[in-house]
Amino acid sequence: MPFWIYITLMDLIIPVTMIFFGLMFSKRVPKKINRLYGYRTAMSTKNMDTWEFAHKYCGKFWYRIGFVTLPLPIIVMLFFIGKDENTISFAGGVICIIETFTLIIAFFATEIALHKNFDKNGNRKINTSKKGN
Repeated sequence: MPFWIYITLMDLIIPVTMIFFGLMFSKRVPKKINRLYGYRTAMSTKNMDTWEFAHKYCGKFWYRIGFVTLPLPIIVMLFFIGKDENTISFAGGVICIIETFTLIIAFFATEIALHKNFDKNGNRKINTSKKGN
């Protein structure tokens, strides 16, 4: 049982981290573009507008996905109570891979959103489509 608890707690780290950083990035964008902290890609560091957009977008995405994936380890690991350590570690590893995948999806989604809203120089695109058409 102690090993089961340990693996379950370890699998909760990713969603809890996503919730924490998601809330932090969506509410408190780092004041300056830097190379040490924050959502740092070539597109997000073009200017302060892209920097703020990327943090808020990724932050909201992580926050939502973190809450969606939070119950996953608990629910899945309930099926492995009393199993041997190899089975528990395999299940925990699969959960970790799934959570890591959801973590990485946020980067692709944020980059797509950046490219939809900004040109290659970091200037905001003007929406020329008319609503209602």
